[in-house]
Formats: sequence, C-alpha cells, structure tokens
Amino acid sequence: MNQSFVYILTNKFRTTFYIGITSDLAKRMGEHKEGIASKFTVKYNVIDLVYFEVYSDINQAITREKQLKNWHHDWKVNLIKEQNPTLEALDY
Repeated sequence: MNQSFVYILTNKFRTTFYIGITSDLAKRMGEHKEGIASKFTVKYNVIDLVYFEVYSDINQAITREKQLKNWHHDWKVNLIKEQNPTLEALDY
C-alpha cells in the first residue's frame, strides 16, 4: 500500500510553519535536518515535525496540502494542537 504524508514543520520558537508532502516521511525529515530538502526550511531553521496526516490516495494528500497552505497561521496552530497540544517535536 502506498502512503502519502502531509506534514507540518516548525522552528524552535514555533512561529514559522512549513507544509509539505512526501511518500517517505522518515527520509524527508532526514533531508530537512541535513538542509537539502527546502531553501525555506534552511533559511528559517524549520526542522521540527509537529503534525502529520497519512493518506492512501496521493491526490487527496495533494488537495489537503494545498488547503493547509492557504490557512491562516492561527488555524494551523489550532489544527496542530488538536493532536499535539504542546507543539512538541514528534518522532517519525
């Protein structure tokens, strides 16, 4: 079964968010931590995984990623806090 992940990263101050999509969350997180995944995440040191969703249909994941990218900052924080109330960095 192919899985897709929509994920949200943040910086240590929890002020900046990055939303992405991948089929291999562990590999992608390694790329972010190594600084080879995204210029944005490198520039703002956005490497802490605080939220993710799993999809079996890549098209649903793409739709969700686009939706979340259009959300206001506070909406994203509230979404994250539903599953991760303290905004702690998650293991992946």
